[in-house]
Amino acid sequence: MTDRERIRNFCIIAHVDHGKSTLADRLLEATGTLGDRERRAQFLDKMDLERERGITIKAQTARMKYRAADGQDYLLNLIDTPGHVDFSYEVSRALQACEGAVLVVDASQGVEAQTLANAYLAVDAGLELIPVINKIDLPAADPDGVAQEVEDVIGLDATSALPISAKTGVGVEALLERIVEEVPPPSGDPAAPTRALLFDAWFDPYVGVAVLVRVVDGSLQRRQKIRLMAQRSEHEVQQLHVVDPHPRRVERLEAGEVGVVIAGLKSLDDVRIGDTLTDATRPAEQALPGFREVKPMVFSGLYPVEAEDYDNLKLALEKLRLNDASFAYEPETSAALGFGFRCGFLGFLHGEIVQERLEREYELELITTAPTVRYRIIRNDGTVEEIESPAALPESADIDRIEEPMILATIHVPQEYVGPVLALCQDKRGVQRDMHQHGSRVQIRYELPLAEVVVDFHDRIKSATRGYGSFDYELMDYRSADLAKLDILVNGQPVDALSLIVHREKAQTRGADLARKLKEFIPRQMYDVAIQAAIGTRVIARTNVRALRKNVTAKCYGGDISRKRKLLERQKAGKKRMKRVGQVEIPQEAFLAALRLDDA
Repeated sequence: MTDRERIRNFCIIAHVDHGKSTLADRLLEATGTLGDRERRAQFLDKMDLERERGITIKAQTARMKYRAADGQDYLLNLIDTPGHVDFSYEVSRALQACEGAVLVVDASQGVEAQTLANAYLAVDAGLELIPVINKIDLPAADPDGVAQEVEDVIGLDATSALPISAKTGVGVEALLERIVEEVPPPSGDPAAPTRALLFDAWFDPYVGVAVLVRVVDGSLQRRQKIRLMAQRSEHEVQQLHVVDPHPRRVERLEAGEVGVVIAGLKSLDDVRIGDTLTDATRPAEQALPGFREVKPMVFSGLYPVEAEDYDNLKLALEKLRLNDASFAYEPETSAALGFGFRCGFLGFLHGEIVQERLEREYELELITTAPTVRYRIIRNDGTVEEIESPAALPESADIDRIEEPMILATIHVPQEYVGPVLALCQDKRGVQRDMHQHGSRVQIRYELPLAEVVVDFHDRIKSATRGYGSFDYELMDYRSADLAKLDILVNGQPVDALSLIVHREKAQTRGADLARKLKEFIPRQMYDVAIQAAIGTRVIARTNVRALRKNVTAKCYGGDISRKRKLLERQKAGKKRMKRVGQVEIPQEAFLAALRLDDA
């Protein structure tokens, strides 16, 4: 049984690539949690995708034992969190289970957009922040300048900011001492009725749903009858584990501890992240404050290339949903692509990760439609509805106005790249909120439509700033805009999977670009194929895929011209008939072209 005064729950937060996972490795090694044979880079990044891309996607936990300078043994619960803006939901959940946070800042890059966003999340959650300047071993490191930046931009007292190198291990021992000294022990009453915050869950094929909990009051033990307060369901605790750093069975979890509960839950629908576990026989009166419900921001259609893979895709989505509660899906059909699913993601990267996991882990070949956001439609009679797909847009005569989601984007760039970034934001229909300079870096805030940001904005910020710019956003509100549905017609037939909702100002260029790009991918037929972009009945752009032409007059040597003309007329009539009944098959590359318009 651990004395609650000697427990420390903390997480590591930072911008992408500032060294969170490497620091977690050093902490595991410094506390002797990992043996020599188990050591590997980014130990807590369990997924192949995380290791390949070098990013953390799922927050991971590990329990460490540490003997401090005062001779006492402490129990440290570490949670390593993602840094990418698409996974900030994972960060907000992890913060609720902690009393302290280690804020890691790169000594060569300084404060970035997600550093700021995650620091504010931690402050809002009431956590004790320990600023750490990482990568001091780099030639371009400027620990003093970055510490000043932490003070100016975030407002944290950085006089005590710890200079460390997660790569070489310099300063890691001092950080452990700081965690023990500054992070408060968990509050809570061990004698009160059990209350445990459920802050993550995943599906295990052998035991069902495993839930990660932080025990706030009371304790949890095997064979205990528990109740999920929001779901109002009762279960029996079958197994309790702590992760140090591999799951290890224990008989009970005390107040202040973090562990895994297995209670015979069959699916993630039985679980709600942010729910409170309590004792079924002696329940707590009040649930713990949970989390705001996460809402998907970006929507895309996922269709199997082979129609017979539909059931496999459905099964794969169900299994993936068990491991990632932040994406949603529902069945939809498309005249061009057949049966598929409309999926909602937290952002474009999240969508890419889900698609890649489906293709890799479940060996599926998929077609993805262009991503859209959730629009709000106000009809003439005053009724309001939200749509996630251009196909669901009502007739323009019934619509009073369309409102689109707006975001407040925070962009951090070196001074010399401010011009290209401002030009990019203006091009994306942005309105500048303010601009502040901190040392050599500038913080720019812009109000932008989310639809303009989802596909390629992050990449273009990186290109415009040679990789030095960073970007974070938060949803503000919905605003009315002059939007219209852009249809793509191939051989006169609308291809619903290529429809987009665009701003009227940009419809002409967007339509022309898309038609031109599709021309590259649609194979030539025996007849001319017209590719048109239209708003309603008005065609705003058009291009043709030229017909393949068989030389039907090749066998006519000299002789009467009327014979040649007769053969050409017959060919012309045949092509006309073919065009009327012909189906043009659109390859997957054409759908991908809709996503990658700006690469042209």
